[in-house]
Amino acid sequence: MSVQIKTAEEIEKMRVACRLAASVLEMIGEHVKPGVTTEELDRICHEYIVEHGATPAPLNYKGFPKSVCISVNQVICHGIPNEKKALKNGDILNIDVTVIKDGYHGDTSMMFVAGKANPAAERLNRVTRECLFRGIEMVRPGAKLGDIGAAIQKHAEANHYSIVREYCGHGIGQGFHEEPQVMHFGKPGTGLELQEGMTFTIEPMVNQGKRHSKVLPDGWTVVTRDRKLSAQWEHTVLVTAEGYEILTLRNGEEPA
Repeated sequence: MSVQIKTAEEIEKMRVACRLAASVLEMIGEHVKPGVTTEELDRICHEYIVEHGATPAPLNYKGFPKSVCISVNQVICHGIPNEKKALKNGDILNIDVTVIKDGYHGDTSMMFVAGKANPAAERLNRVTRECLFRGIEMVRPGAKLGDIGAAIQKHAEANHYSIVREYCGHGIGQGFHEEPQVMHFGKPGTGLELQEGMTFTIEPMVNQGKRHSKVLPDGWTVVTRDRKLSAQWEHTVLVTAEGYEILTLRNGEEPA
């Protein structure tokens, strides 16, 4: 499959879908607290998305049973919300939201804390967000995908963290996962050349310990092999004539 260059009309539809996805994360923050279950957070997100005339893209996607992914502590990605375990004080969690609005996808995620995280977890969250923005800053026509991955990898490793390599960002539009694949490690000046009109996600997964992961028997939940913490932040980005536009930027959000 080739990379889809979006038209002005398609970009406007992407803006609408991405703005809605961002608003889900703006809304859910006040509900993240010790004692709440990830099942309850999923329900709140689902109702908000549907009430705004959209569809939660993960629901039934290749069999995924919930409307958002919620990944707690050592879960790297694709955590399945459930009612069995309530959040504890200090838990960190990624809530990953993808909506379909008027046929187009908006995809974004961010880290939350139930109560107050310990300093080590707070640092991991902060550095991972910085990695995301280091990657975004590389986006412009003529840049290469390797520039994005190299910037992310350099910042993570300079802070003594590791980059998960099995999962990556991706093109997005009418399709949930389009070309290109956007790796979060690599060498500058290598890979596909970016062009105006491309839309894709950048979503680094950064581990407190080693980079190695494993998938649990449910076939979805990905955890760190060493059981240490993992964090992830994600935005959908448009390549513009001058550089980039963050389509899922939240109200009041400042670059790291």
